[in-house]
Amino acid sequence: MKTILVPIDFSEQSKYALNFAAQLAEKGKLQIQAIHIIEGPQNHTFNTMGDGIANESEDYFFLKQLLEKTKENMRNLVESKAYAGINITGSVEIGNPYQSISKAIADHQADLVVMGSKGVSGIDEVLIGSNTEKVVRHAKCPVITIKSEVKLNTIQNIVLATNLREEQSRLFVELKKLQALTGAKLHLVKINTTNDFHTQRQMQDEFVRYINDHQLANVHTAIYNETSEEEGILAYAEDVNADMIAIGTHGRTGLLHLLSGSIAEDLVNHSQIPVWTLSRKK
Repeated sequence: MKTILVPIDFSEQSKYALNFAAQLAEKGKLQIQAIHIIEGPQNHTFNTMGDGIANESEDYFFLKQLLEKTKENMRNLVESKAYAGINITGSVEIGNPYQSISKAIADHQADLVVMGSKGVSGIDEVLIGSNTEKVVRHAKCPVITIKSEVKLNTIQNIVLATNLREEQSRLFVELKKLQALTGAKLHLVKINTTNDFHTQRQMQDEFVRYINDHQLANVHTAIYNETSEEEGILAYAEDVNADMIAIGTHGRTGLLHLLSGSIAEDLVNHSQIPVWTLSRKK
């Protein structure tokens, strides 16, 4: 792991994300790239960095003023005493937030994204979603979403929900990097629902095989009964005093996403502790 990308909107949640990323960067000697996206048209009169604004219309005047002020705010943030000694740079761009973050992940070859999230619920969750959800669904690297202040040294128990059937080698390669930085115990949990129920005896050998196949260490296994996978993951995480939840996401889009939903995105919205996700789509 070399580079952490942190999208910044200057909300409290995004500052919590930057603080956590700074702790990871200090521990692992990593670089942070902070990025703020101003939503606006990508017009031929200026590029995404805001250079070359030539149009003197009122809209462009205010956009240029906003750009200059935001760049100053970003500069003040990354150069503040709180991040002294941290290898951190900041940039401000104009465009679509999700598209710009996706491009930044590729351009900076980010190994991890740390994002603040307010979460959404009810009709907003169904109809609108969020840029965070889109990043979680499609990012080519792991994403950690954070809603409150988190101290790295408190990440001692990470819950990973798994059905023990899907190939997750890439997920464990990435998750082990975080486990190495935190020293956390990994709690592998299979959520038993009425539609997908297995007995303890059935799963015992599966857990052993799974741990051996992925060469996992400092790991605990459990089967947890609940009416739905999401409720089971949240309840089990609460029972073991988990400090983080980890899960893979299928990255479904379109009708398939609307019909089947995403447990990972639901957890990002509803969990009060950090959620680590990795899309299974390469």
